[in-house]
Amino acid sequence: MDSSFAPFRDKMESAGLSEAAIAAFERAFKLLAAKESGLIAESAIKPVEQLAKYEDVSSESTDNELLAKAVMLKLNGGLGTSMGLEKAKSLLVVRNDETFLDLIVRQVLAAREQAGAQLRFLLMNSFSTSADTRAHLARYPELGDPADLELLQNKVPKILRDTLLPAEWPPNPELEWCPPGHGDLYPAILGSGVLDQLLKEGYLYLFVSNSDNLGATLDPALLNWFAHSNMPFLMEVTTRTPADRKGGHLARRATDEQLLLRESAQCSKEDIDAFQDIERHRYFNTNNLWLRLDHLAEALRRNGGLLPLPVITNLKTVDPRDKKSPPVYQLETAMGAAIECFPGAGAVIVPRTRFAPVKTTADLLALRSDAYVITDDGRALLAPERGGIPPEIDLDSDHLKLVDQLERALANGVPSLLHCRRLTVRGPVRFSSADRFEGNVVLEA
Repeated sequence: MDSSFAPFRDKMESAGLSEAAIAAFERAFKLLAAKESGLIAESAIKPVEQLAKYEDVSSESTDNELLAKAVMLKLNGGLGTSMGLEKAKSLLVVRNDETFLDLIVRQVLAAREQAGAQLRFLLMNSFSTSADTRAHLARYPELGDPADLELLQNKVPKILRDTLLPAEWPPNPELEWCPPGHGDLYPAILGSGVLDQLLKEGYLYLFVSNSDNLGATLDPALLNWFAHSNMPFLMEVTTRTPADRKGGHLARRATDEQLLLRESAQCSKEDIDAFQDIERHRYFNTNNLWLRLDHLAEALRRNGGLLPLPVITNLKTVDPRDKKSPPVYQLETAMGAAIECFPGAGAVIVPRTRFAPVKTTADLLALRSDAYVITDDGRALLAPERGGIPPEIDLDSDHLKLVDQLERALANGVPSLLHCRRLTVRGPVRFSSADRFEGNVVLEA
């Protein structure tokens, strides 16, 4: 089995990828070749006990001048393929013909108007979402040239499982590549020169969140608290519920109390009960992160131009639609895992309202319903009547998994879910704006 990185370097250099991108992938590849498991034993960590709370820090007075030094970056590389989409998920309509991207723009413009400062706005697009996103942003000339708003995500080669060589697929060479996960933020911002440019222009604070999470706004009070804390890195976390048992959690390294993230792929079978104990490990990452750009630049320099992030290994076939095509490894990293790369990093417990991503059609149905209110400044908030608790929705995977299936079901309007605790749908259904669901509702067709 060949564990040489040379053919990957040649392939990536030929594709015009930066040295930062190549270095990050080389590290990931060598960990794979060395069969490093990346497991984090329960005995090596401690639960997180004490954290700051949003309601305490948000009472701090806000300093609008900080917005002039802040950058709001939205991760916008996803296509929403799990919901049957073939375009940027942020171009999905939320309400009244407005997409996620339209509402994000509304958030940016509202923040600029409120503070009287030119809040910097960036989108990290992938090769798959760049063209559609830039075309949509052209309708907002007040934002400037769409090309100036883009940080382009890198791509990395797929790896043949039997030989550890770069995958080749002549029928469609694009399938030889895959996205490297949102941990690519760090090599992308370094290798593109954007990090140095932002620092040169006087920007100091970076807020990053997912484009499908309209609850994740650049909160001036959090910015103020983060700026005065002098922390290099801050993660917004929220309390795990039974529905979050299988998701990753925040922990402290037993040796030095450093905060870290442990994902399910980093947990052995022997530790699975402790991993899923939501009373022991109480907090999970919302993927809303705050970074000091000068500290990020220093961490990258300290680690030779990359951050030593845990590597996630995905087992796929080179053509995901052809299960008989060659089996490959796809390597990716997660940006939140960088918390362990910053001594002095912190976390803050935020309300669940700051974590409302749309990963499924059930999430989209809830967001389109009256269970949520869309504010004038583009935020999606749970209606006051909900008491901070979103409706639980379980849609039939055969009939309502894809967006076009949901659109057909909503042809006559969106039902009221304002007072619905749980909605379960089985079989083909058609909703109407006249429908009102309350309490626990089960529809069987």
